[in-house]
Amino acid sequence: MEFNKSKFNKKSIKTSIIIFISIVAILIVGFSSYTVVDAGHTGVKVTLGKVSDNVLTEGFHFKTPFLTSIVEIDNRVTKTEVESNAASKDLQSISTKVAVNFRVNSAHSAKIYKNVGNDFTNVIVNPAIQECVKSVAAKYNAEQLITNRTVVSEGMEKEISQKINPYGLNIEVLNIVNFDFSEEFSKAIEAKQTAQQQALKAEQDLARIKVEAQQMVEKAKAESEAYQLKNQQLTEKVIMMHFVEKWDGKLPTVTSGASPLFDINSYMNKDSLKN
Repeated sequence: MEFNKSKFNKKSIKTSIIIFISIVAILIVGFSSYTVVDAGHTGVKVTLGKVSDNVLTEGFHFKTPFLTSIVEIDNRVTKTEVESNAASKDLQSISTKVAVNFRVNSAHSAKIYKNVGNDFTNVIVNPAIQECVKSVAAKYNAEQLITNRTVVSEGMEKEISQKINPYGLNIEVLNIVNFDFSEEFSKAIEAKQTAQQQALKAEQDLARIKVEAQQMVEKAKAESEAYQLKNQQLTEKVIMMHFVEKWDGKLPTVTSGASPLFDINSYMNKDSLKN
């Protein structure tokens, strides 16, 4: 009786173990049968080492357990900053930092994973930035790199895009963080700017002096004309006063026909002239 009981217990234990293992296996298979792709990502299916061209979008998806793995590719905007040394057209040494915001085109996630892997920033993007910075900088002299910064930035973005677009990588924004030149060149630029500012100030001062001089001439001319007019009027009055003072009261006579002629209206009376 005890033997049968012991045999039953062993059988029960084996059954429990089998059931437990089965449950665990079912759970493992169940959890391995689906995947969840995070927001802003696409899932690349890899089955027994082969990459599928069909990518998974965000959300829940079933997959073949154990045989298929899902590699997530981040399709959100990614920022990379690259420091580079270059030479301008006039052979000035330049140190620059360029910041590039880019993203992986979700339709090309499988392609870029198959050809490059997940480290496309260091493998594709950064080397392209380095090369294009040198290429574009060599097209401009050092002063143009400073004054035409927007044009230079657009040129860099265009060349970098031509290199990385075939891989399914798209530039969103490119910014030139800084241009650093040699100390000697920086001093030369500063001296030139100072000279230009001084020349501009001198030119403005000269223009102001010319305007002021012209104003003085016009003022003097107006005063001279006023003085001449006043002097002329005063002279006429003085002459008339002298005439009246010396007049003896006798009217000049002119014989013309029957009676003498005299235009009394051509003279002012003495009191009026003195006033």
